[in-house]
Amino acid sequence: MIPGFLTPPEMSQDAASFAALEGFDGEDCHDAFRAFLVSCKAIVENEPALRPAADPAPSFLKTVCSKALAEPAANAREARQFFETFFEPHRIRPKTASGAGFVTAYYEPIVEGSLTQHPDFTAPILGRPDSRTDLRQSESLAGAAAPFSELYPDRAAIEAGALEGRAKPLVWLKDKVEAFFIHVQGSARVKLREGAEVRLTYAGRNGHPYTSIGRILVVEHNIPPEKAGLTGLKEWIRAQGQGPGEAGAALMLRNKSYIFFALTEVSRPKEGPIGGQGVSLTAFRSIALDRAIWPYGLPMWIDAEIPWQSPAPSKFRRLMIGQDTGSAIVGAARGDLFFGSGEAAGALAGAIRHRADFTVLLPRDLDGSS
Repeated sequence: MIPGFLTPPEMSQDAASFAALEGFDGEDCHDAFRAFLVSCKAIVENEPALRPAADPAPSFLKTVCSKALAEPAANAREARQFFETFFEPHRIRPKTASGAGFVTAYYEPIVEGSLTQHPDFTAPILGRPDSRTDLRQSESLAGAAAPFSELYPDRAAIEAGALEGRAKPLVWLKDKVEAFFIHVQGSARVKLREGAEVRLTYAGRNGHPYTSIGRILVVEHNIPPEKAGLTGLKEWIRAQGQGPGEAGAALMLRNKSYIFFALTEVSRPKEGPIGGQGVSLTAFRSIALDRAIWPYGLPMWIDAEIPWQSPAPSKFRRLMIGQDTGSAIVGAARGDLFFGSGEAAGALAGAIRHRADFTVLLPRDLDGSS
């Protein structure tokens, strides 16, 4: 086991073999390696994370990252050899009835917007409030919600104007539904009516707990789970109304968590949004994990059967890199898979709520100190 690394109790203390990972021999390890290098650069250069993790730059991961950057794998064979040489797989066995973990998926919305309020664009996306110290407190790993929620109100109060003059609108979107789901996804690209394209990047939160409105529809309104995905939620809210006192608006307000954003230009459209580690995400390679447990940059082997290529479920066996986090991502075997940008990615991501097997790849004890 790695010296100084506090392993979660669900993690197997005995390393498994890579041969035991079904599908790993056919994995495109070079694709995964390229995503891994993105994390390694940030780790080795001590770049600050947007949302600090348990250990922002663990020494055992720095050592392996330095080797990866010094001699990057040139192809799939070399990449597989790298992972098999410097890492060992450990199965995560959560204490659930199934013994499996759980995955959802997210994406980067691409929406239309305006830099100024307009009859066609009435829903604001707010920048971070004026106190940066408060927002740093919101990202602490212990006791974040309580002190922060005393400083910043919940979603209902913010939408009623509680932060007027403190949190300024960055852009305006067509309706509250688009704004709400950008909060859920944590990022977006906005095609402005003024002609340019900008990116919304996570900049902080109000500290209140996240509540899944999809689960509320299923439990309280008897909506079938398959109709409570992203598309179904948007349709239900719009049908029920977004105005004050209407059922659609009331449902959104049940999620008290509120996200603040920063606005940047889109200089490289092919790059993904910025995740919690502070690096660009890669579709089907980046995963959001519990930052209180896992440091950024760790590879995680996910084995599931999910509708990720089409509406029909198929095998998802891929090496993912922990580059993001989220307030709803809690537990050692809980992950949020990044599916990419745009409407097609969103349609697939919104349907993912599935069991999955998690196997973390931990760097081997290279100095023999354990």
